[in-house]
Amino acid sequence: MADRKLFTLVSILIGISVLLSYTLTSYVTLLFDVNEFHFVIRQAAFGILSIVLIWGLSLLDPDKWLSRIGFTLFIGASLLMMAMPFLPESLVTEVGGAKRWIKLFGFSLAPVEFFKVGFIYFLAWSFSRKMGEHEDMTLAWEFKRFTPYALVFVGAVFMIAFIQNDLGQVVVLGLTLIIMLMFAGSSFKFFLVLLSMVLSVFLVIIISSEHRIERIKSWWSLAQNTILELFPESIASHLRVPAEVMPYQIGHSLNAINNGGLFGVGLGNGTFKLGFLSEVHTDFVLAGLAEEFGFIGVLFVVFIFMWMLQRIFKVANRSKKRSVYLFCLGIGLMFSFAFLVNAYGISGLTPIKGISVPFLSYGGSAILAGSIAVGMVLMASKKAKY
Repeated sequence: MADRKLFTLVSILIGISVLLSYTLTSYVTLLFDVNEFHFVIRQAAFGILSIVLIWGLSLLDPDKWLSRIGFTLFIGASLLMMAMPFLPESLVTEVGGAKRWIKLFGFSLAPVEFFKVGFIYFLAWSFSRKMGEHEDMTLAWEFKRFTPYALVFVGAVFMIAFIQNDLGQVVVLGLTLIIMLMFAGSSFKFFLVLLSMVLSVFLVIIISSEHRIERIKSWWSLAQNTILELFPESIASHLRVPAEVMPYQIGHSLNAINNGGLFGVGLGNGTFKLGFLSEVHTDFVLAGLAEEFGFIGVLFVVFIFMWMLQRIFKVANRSKKRSVYLFCLGIGLMFSFAFLVNAYGISGLTPIKGISVPFLSYGGSAILAGSIAVGMVLMASKKAKY
């Protein structure tokens, strides 16, 4: 039997997202001149479809369907992302010069969301066959063994970071890849060396884009006082830069969180959603949640989310097959890093990456892809030893 608690927890998060897509979009509906129920109806439709999808996938035999679904997502989404720059404008949605969404029956779907799930399955499947014990293995041999995965990841970076201009997704995938690699059997020394190399590549990607450099400068001017307190003044004085005006979105995000206090201002009574936070129902959904439901509301959501992760990691830990173990681990890591990157970004601790909160942010692609991932984990849970 599939893990019922995991199904229930994800359904609760989806239900909360439908509620938030209504209460946080009162200004956006006026801005785009659409019906007041426009966003909540669309999110509810995707939410119901996602819950049915999770339930349907959980009934399938993992020995037959897990690999079929995983490879279909990996190959299919890869082909779509490679084709998107060449598709006509009638089929794709372009934002900021980057084509990220495919128009389909009046909706826009982002292939990268489905690619992440497929990429994690590919890594789990391949790691379970190629990776193993690292005793008496030289660092050079570990790098040789890792080279094919590095090439695949570089291809993913090119498609996501350069073609689609979406560095946040690369951060989540990169962190997931490194942690999965460590659990797949690489040495800790190799892990540290690889982490250093990934950080170096990350810095190159940042300095290759002027707008990313400006984002880092803006974030550092805001966060430097907190961070530099940890250093001696002789060092801090050389790292300190002139304070700039607080980034527009971050400033309003922090004010929204502060305005919510302990219990929030109440459902529908938030003020920062009224044009101050332009993406409050998507990237800044946690700030909108904090204002209307307060610290208690955020704490409840975090509790449900952590419980969901605990169930996913439990399925991973008790799976007999190594590929299933690594896949479930990777899905849990993907959700964890996405939540942390978003939460740290809206609170000013790290630069904003444009990552949605799994199962909470408005958007059909993310919720459908996340539901497929959870459905595959539930499928695998039927073979786990409880």
